[in-house]
Amino acid sequence: MTFLEWITQPWPWYVAGPLIGLTVPALLILGNRSLGISSSLRHICAACVPADIPFFKYDWKKERWNLLFVAGVLLGGFVSAAFLMNSDPVSVNPKLVEEMATYGITDYYGLVPSELFNWDSLLTLKGFILMVVGGFFVGFGTRYAGGCTSGHAIMGLSNLQWPSLVATISFMVGGFFMANVVLPLILKL
Repeated sequence: MTFLEWITQPWPWYVAGPLIGLTVPALLILGNRSLGISSSLRHICAACVPADIPFFKYDWKKERWNLLFVAGVLLGGFVSAAFLMNSDPVSVNPKLVEEMATYGITDYYGLVPSELFNWDSLLTLKGFILMVVGGFFVGFGTRYAGGCTSGHAIMGLSNLQWPSLVATISFMVGGFFMANVVLPLILKL
């Protein structure tokens, strides 16, 4: 197996997990920084919107490293999608494939099911709820929790922060409720 073939395969948990976990001490050792992606939107708004809004009145230039980190994440995503995409369908549990087929979802060749996430479905009630309303709730929840899942679950828990434990438990409970109760109702629309 060549390096290119190896890198396009899903990495096992015992490789990917420690690599993600090692970002925490690396960021702390290299500059006393905290991992978090959602705060980058605030930095971009503070840099680009010259308004007199107190939330954006701070020295965003001290957080330039975070903007570079997010730019690297985006660049890595583009490189992966353009050059390292695995042409095999995403591995999905057979029971889930069976259940999703009852909702008309059968395409597992992309990162998300094309039957749900495309421009045409955005103009349907189901697509609008999943993409627009769902996006609003993700943004609202991130702001309400004071950070995203990566910031709380990876960085906050490793620093033994009580609010991060509460936020992570809430993310998990909300995710289970959404996947098992709300999503099936939306998919029946």
